Amino acid sequence: MMNLSRFTKSLLSIAAIILASSLSAKTDQDVSGATARTSPDWLRSATIYEIFPRHFSPAGNLAAVTAKLDELKDLGVTVLWTMPIHPIGEKFRKGEFGSPYSIKDYYAIDPNYGTLADFKALVDGAHQRGMKVIMDLVANHTAWDSVMMTNTDFYKQDAPGHVIPPVPEWTDVAGLSYATPQLRDYMIAMLKYWIKECEVDGFRCDVAYMVPTDFWEQARAELTKVKPDIMMLAEASKPELLTKAFDLDYSWPLHAKLNDVMLHNASATELRKSWEQSRREFPKNSLHLRFSDNHDEARAVARFSFKGALAANAIMFTLDGVPLLYNGNEVGDATESGDPALFDKLTICWHPKERPKLREIYQQLIQMRKDYGALRSDNVNWLPNSDESKIVSYTRSDAKDEFLVVVNLSNRPVSGSVKISNAAEFKPVTICSVADTATGDLPRFQLDGFGWRIYHRSTTK
Repeated sequence: MMNLSRFTKSLLSIAAIILASSLSAKTDQDVSGATARTSPDWLRSATIYEIFPRHFSPAGNLAAVTAKLDELKDLGVTVLWTMPIHPIGEKFRKGEFGSPYSIKDYYAIDPNYGTLADFKALVDGAHQRGMKVIMDLVANHTAWDSVMMTNTDFYKQDAPGHVIPPVPEWTDVAGLSYATPQLRDYMIAMLKYWIKECEVDGFRCDVAYMVPTDFWEQARAELTKVKPDIMMLAEASKPELLTKAFDLDYSWPLHAKLNDVMLHNASATELRKSWEQSRREFPKNSLHLRFSDNHDEARAVARFSFKGALAANAIMFTLDGVPLLYNGNEVGDATESGDPALFDKLTICWHPKERPKLREIYQQLIQMRKDYGALRSDNVNWLPNSDESKIVSYTRSDAKDEFLVVVNLSNRPVSGSVKISNAAEFKPVTICSVADTATGDLPRFQLDGFGWRIYHRSTTK
């Protein structure tokens, strides 16, 4: 478990990212009346799995990831996102290994991870199993000893002409300047290289809100010529990015509210309010990444407890959007992430004792999304319930099916009711081969602390 000081620092770090993204969005164009770009068909039904190769196995290399592809496919994963696989800078390095987001050479593979052939084997193996692979693109900054540093015009500089970091606290990286046309050409050529050389299926773009939108639009137009069904994920909550450049972005505002509710006793209604605000501000048909965990902060099981983390993911896997699992989520890994884990090596504990059947639960939630279009649609209807300060309740529907999701975001048992039509037609869904323990019939429900229920009815006449 993470000590309190590190835990607090982690939350403050992620809060800073969210705040910066939100402030950036406020100065951008209003695209609420626009329609989001059309995403590849395979993306809307996807489940993305973020892999930190250094932590993913004791070996900490790409070959060890390839060795687990069958397990990831069996889990139901359809898209693998590899965190940066490039050599890490040594100048001003943090920790023993350094941040993978401090990149020395975009065209190379970190020798600790293996070779170009090892990465090609990973991509080929994923493709053979029907999975996609996206690379992490760090377009905002490089290491201080990057091979690109021979051209300081590529970089942001202060008044005397000294290269500077993009944010003062990010002392291990140097900020790139997209005012330089040659930099744009360099970066686009590099992205084309990875598509052509390794047949990657897209990119997750680090701190995308800190890079000019017109660069992303320029890059997307060029990359689509090479691979028409490429996918691009923005680490941002910036509406204009989804009109032409990106297929998917981070639901940072919703994630921030999840932390507020589960850690700071905010009302559960904050989740609905955040979702509704995004629906108003973003282009129509926008897709958002839904997550409780990622590499930037403490693990959800450390923040929320095992039951709380599962309740959070029950929401993320049943809301609209694309769900994410991160590096051992499926076994309840509680190894630290964020600072300092980003700079050192802390291997996943793949066989922990006395964990809930998380893998089986996630496996079945993923399969439900694959089986039912209602869980992949844009239709979310938030429903009133008897204690909205603790309970979220909503339906997901299409022409064939309707699902009711009820989640207790408090650690105390609750007994209540939800306002829903056709209550008698809904039947509880059994998850993980465990009989549903709900007592009574809808609209009444009883939930343990952090308990959740999914109900289903057919709407086909």
